Amino acid sequence: MPRLILFNKPYGVICQFSGDGSRPTLADFIDVPGVYPAGRLDQDSEGLVLLTDDGRLQARIADPRHKLAKTYWVQVEGAISDEALAKLRSGVALKDGITRPALAQRLDPPDLWPRDPPVRFRKTVPDGWIALTLREGKNRQVRRMTAAVGFPTLRLVRWQVGDWTLESLAPGAWRALDVR
Repeated sequence: MPRLILFNKPYGVICQFSGDGSRPTLADFIDVPGVYPAGRLDQDSEGLVLLTDDGRLQARIADPRHKLAKTYWVQVEGAISDEALAKLRSGVALKDGITRPALAQRLDPPDLWPRDPPVRFRKTVPDGWIALTLREGKNRQVRRMTAAVGFPTLRLVRWQVGDWTLESLAPGAWRALDVR
């Protein structure tokens, strides 16, 4: 039976098992032989990373052809406008093409763990949160989309992939599931 690991990747961790020793990697948190990440999160992002020992499951999770929904909670600079949300919902023009339409909605500030280092705070510039659900995976897509509509990303947390969520999983913690 394939094994699936849900891992809450902390900020600053590289989403691979090997590195040059200058930054933490998955190996600093997960000591399970034979599992590999099904998709990645850049070191500046936090949240749900799925790892598995099954190649077909890995492809089903990570390959954009399967269009598995991934939901991100995004703190943006500024109070996001209705116009910006509408652009995210219809697709955003990026240098590598137009994104697929996303589900996008305002989100009350979620009750998340503190980030280390903390997100910069500016008294004169408000911030806001959105929930953004994508069914594709371009490089740094969420950050590029929010910037393209005028609201740069301050903090990015992947909350959900398919039916799996970060619910009750602290940063740096993981749990294993058997999947059929």
